[in-house]
Formats: sequence, C-alpha cells, structure tokens
Amino acid sequence: MYSSMKNMICLLTVLLTFSPLMAQKNFTVTSPDKKITVTIAPGSKLQYSINYQGKTILEPSPISLTLSDGKVFGQNAKLAKSPSARSVNSQVKPLYGMAEVYPDVYNELQMDFTAGYSVVFRVYDNGVAYRLITSLPGTIQVKNEEAVWNFPEIYQGYIHKVNGFETSFEEHYLHDAISVLDKGAIASLPLYVNAGVARMVITEADLLDYPGLYLTWNGKSGLQGVLPQVPKTVQPGGFNNFNLRVKERYDFIAETSGTRTFPWRLTVIVPEDKDLLNITLPYLLASENKIGDASWIKPGKVAWDWWNANNLTGVPFKTGFNTETYKYFIDFAARNGIEYINLDEGWSDQFDLLKINDGSVTLGTNPTLSAGLNMQELFRYAKEKNVGIILWCVWHTLDRQLEEALAQFEKWGVAGLKVDFMDRDDQLMVNFYERVAREAAKRHMLVNFHGAYKPTGLERTYPNVINREGVQGLEYNKFSNQATPEHAVSIPFVRMLAGPMDYTPGAMTNANKEDFRIINDRPMSQGTRCQQLAMYVVYYAPLEMLSDAPTRYEKEPDILHFLASAPTVWDETLPLDGKVSDYVLMARRKGNTWWVGAMTDWTARSFTLDLKFLGEGTYTMELFRDGANAHRIGDDYVREVRSVTRNDKISLELAPGGGWAARITPNN
Repeated sequence: MYSSMKNMICLLTVLLTFSPLMAQKNFTVTSPDKKITVTIAPGSKLQYSINYQGKTILEPSPISLTLSDGKVFGQNAKLAKSPSARSVNSQVKPLYGMAEVYPDVYNELQMDFTAGYSVVFRVYDNGVAYRLITSLPGTIQVKNEEAVWNFPEIYQGYIHKVNGFETSFEEHYLHDAISVLDKGAIASLPLYVNAGVARMVITEADLLDYPGLYLTWNGKSGLQGVLPQVPKTVQPGGFNNFNLRVKERYDFIAETSGTRTFPWRLTVIVPEDKDLLNITLPYLLASENKIGDASWIKPGKVAWDWWNANNLTGVPFKTGFNTETYKYFIDFAARNGIEYINLDEGWSDQFDLLKINDGSVTLGTNPTLSAGLNMQELFRYAKEKNVGIILWCVWHTLDRQLEEALAQFEKWGVAGLKVDFMDRDDQLMVNFYERVAREAAKRHMLVNFHGAYKPTGLERTYPNVINREGVQGLEYNKFSNQATPEHAVSIPFVRMLAGPMDYTPGAMTNANKEDFRIINDRPMSQGTRCQQLAMYVVYYAPLEMLSDAPTRYEKEPDILHFLASAPTVWDETLPLDGKVSDYVLMARRKGNTWWVGAMTDWTARSFTLDLKFLGEGTYTMELFRDGANAHRIGDDYVREVRSVTRNDKISLELAPGGGWAARITPNN
C-alpha cells in the first residue's frame, strides 16, 4: 500500500560525549538545512528549546507524563545510555494526497531513561516533533501530561477557542494574543502563532488510544497543554440528542498499554504564511497503513443533498426523502462523472439505522418530507450507474448497532459512512474513530467524520478515513453569518495544515456582505461565485462535496463541467502567495494539467500570476474571474479561454470576497 523508499538512513554521532556516571549534559539536534536547532536538557526537569535562524523562538519548555501510581516521567531524568541519533532521507508515496510523493527528511535523537521511558525528537526543515515512549508491563493509567510551549514573549495568533471539551470543533479563529486563553479558556489544535522571524503552528499527530490535546495560556508568555479526562458516565444531549454528553469523568486522562508510543507533539516552523499551505508532517508522523490492501479506496466528489434541502426544480415529482429524488441525484452523478451521492439526515430513524424512511412511519424528530425510500432499488440503480452511495448516521447510534448496521450496509453495497456529532476527543472517542475505521475497512467502506476533531494522520493509518470536518464550513451560511470570506482564507493556513478538510463548497447563490441573508432551505454563500470555484483548488478534500442542488448546476454547464472535472487529490501542490485571513493563491497539478485558485477576504485585491511553473509548449487556460459587478452581485462571473505559455503573466482582479479559478491544459 504505502512504500517508504529509504534512500539513506545513517547513524549520527552525538557531539557530546556521555557517561551515565557523568553529570547530565545538554544535547542538540538540527534540521537538515541547519536553520532549526533543538536543545534537549535532561535533569531535574526534561526540557527542550528551539532556535530558528539564530533566534530563540521557544525557551526551555518541560516535558513530563504523570501516572496514577505517582510515577512522573520527565522529572529527575537520568539517561540509561548514550542517546542514539540518525538521519533519514526518504520518500513516502501516499495512496492519495496533495502530491505524488512526500519527502520524509529529518534528523532524529532518541533518549532512553532509566525509569522505563524514552523521548524521541525529529527535526525537519519545517518543524519539530517529539513523542514519549514507555516500556512498562501491563496497563497504566495516565494522570496527566505536561506539554508546554514557553515563548520569549506573548505572541499574536489565530486561535480556535472552544467552550470546553465537548465541542463540534467549528468555531471562528480569533486573531488575538495567546493570553486571550486566560481564566481556564482553551483552544483546540491546530494553533497558529506569529513569532516574527517564523510562523509556528502547534498540532499533534498519530493520536491513537489517547485523548486530544488542547492549549491554554500559562499566565506568562507561553501555552500549556490540557487534556480531557476519561468519561465515566454519559447521557444523550445536544442537538436532537445526537450527542452523548459527559456527566462525570474519572481522574485520569487515559488507561492504556504500558508499552507504547504516545502522540507526537508537533510544532511547524516556516518563514512565511504561504509555506503553511503545503505541510505534510501530520501525515508523515502517523502510523503506517493498518488495513492492508487499500486498492479499493477511491477518492472523488459527492453530490450532496442536505445543504440544498433536496430543492430540485423542473422535475415531475415532489422532492424529498424518496426514491425518485435520489435516482435523480444518481443520474446527475453518472452523467457528470461524479463518483458518489450522499444520503444525509432523514434516510433512516436517527436512533435506529435499521428503520428506513419508507413513508410508513414518522422517524424521530425528522418529518417524512415526501418519504418513500426503497433502499434495495436505490442501491441496485446506483450500482447500475456506477455511482457509490454514502450514508449519514449519528455516531452513538452507529456505535450501538455497529455489527448489525454494517452487515446491512454491506448487503446493500454502501460505499461509505458519514459519521456525525461525536463532538469530543477524549480517549473513548478517539478509540471509537479507530474502531469504526477498522470495521468499515473490513467491508470496503469509506469514512467521513463530521462533528469531528482535527485530523492527526489517521488517513495514513486507516486510508479509508478519507475526509474530516472539524471546521466551520459552508453549512454555517444556512443558520449564521459566520462563514465569511475572511474565515475562508484563514482555514487553509491553520486547520487544513492538519489534514483533509470537508468544508463542503459549491454554493450557486452568492452574495456580497450587504445582500447576504440566512435562509436555511435555500442557502447562499458569502462572497462571489468565483471564490466558491477557487475552493476546489485551494481546499484539500479527497472526498469533496458539491453542496448545491443538481438542477442548479445543470443550469450553468460551464460551472458544472469545471467542478465535475476538478481533481480531489493531486500530484503536486505549489503555494504561490498567501497571508492568513487576507488572501491565498495556489496552484496544484494532476497529471499534465494545472489548476489555480485565488481567494480574498472582503478586501478587493490584485495579483500577478506568473505561469513559470508550467512546462514547455502551449497550454489552453480556461479561467473564471469575478465579473465587473461581482462586488454587488456575487453570482457575476466571466469565463474566458485563452492560449498561454510559461512565459506569460496573468493579471488577477478579485472583487471583495472574490476569487479566481483556472484549469490549464497542455495542447500537445
């Protein structure tokens, strides 16, 4: 499945000599390009610091793990032997991703301590990661983990502040000082800080059998980790009782194997914002494929029903949860080379996945809406048309009915699951993700987690976990004014750094700031039509939604053709320009065809697109740009087709909330 081509793995010599009987020494490990230096100081406290291009960007920051039996790993840290070091220069070829090959180049230092634990540091040219390893018999209870980032000063950042450990992970990013996380306030990861000489983003990778990490202000100039304790009792709650709310917790964060690796604590370090647009470290740090053969996994696009409320027009039947409506979705997908359709909330009882919305009963809190689904017929028809069907479900319903529900889904031929409303990332929930991924893989089903925490590389470990929400997406325009263009050009630099992002773009009704209205069943986007098109290039989503109604797309065949033909995975990603919360300009390549997307906030902007990344010869560029009146009417756009070469420079004029998108195809 995955191939790691080890070009060079060689032992490095630790520069400082060591004897267990000598006083503790500090050790250093540098990035391959020598710009990042990490200093690790064992002793009364195990600490590390980071220097970037001659400037300290992280002051000594402690690392420790406290067990329920009182053991504290990281205090009085005594080395058992001399540290081992190595240099790795390899490549990882993902099953699918933002590029055909991910370079995996780093220097590593492992320190083994007498108390039965180790710490490993990996230093890349664009980041620093460390993890703890324990080698203990039986099962351990982890009371707490100390993960600290002590900055030289209070940095400004983009902060995903959440209301406790039960959250949909769909908040706005605050542009504020890290001290905004005072009085116990917490932020979920990733978290961006501007260190002046560098941009730093903190996140984690290889999160398995352990809770997710949050950050809070430490009262000085840094951040410290906070982790949710293991739930003891839960009860239904939240929207429509789709959540299981935690009523009581144990006094520990994890009960786990005593011999294991813990999640990587990752600090991405780059000189400019645009360098954050092509980060693959969470993937590279994740555990390798656990499902074996993955040749059946097929990325692609999805015709989605929920956002557009099944509002088909010009059809001879009443639309809703009925066989006729979804046959139309299937036909639409088949005609346009769209791989999947999604049946969202309403196809079944939310609390009984074996009770189908066939029109005979009222199901849960959801009205029948012209119900009459014949699932056997739908799946037969979809198979005939070579279109896969993805089914939405409430997570705890699936958890309770896992074996019998998956057995039924397998009989039908379900292509994937959209699992929703988890809204937690304690150890029990993290384990639920892995359990669903494993069981779905056995039956050749994809998984798209919504109401979900950020990606941590699970798409490498279980490549059938093909997409993840954990972002305030287009759906928010159905019930709020929060999904703004400013937000849209913030998330590529922060949330998307962690991994695939199911923003669900594709709105065909587009409004400027003054004209935007909240209309749940006939929603619109904030910003222009071309900004929506650009999202299909800028946002990385191996399973990408077309959120609007099929009949809306069919009225504009040029738009439909562009979206239907846009790849969802790529052979090359090339960030061109960008500033978090202001604008982004990116090119991606699939085969010999290049795709370019540009987006701006509510400020109109001009760019010059240098086509020097193209190969030799002539190309045909199909472009979509904001029309002359897009600042007033967001739907206004112009399509152009022109011949270009790598010597050309193209002027881009983006309206407020605007965008620009192009497909560039070689002529030979």
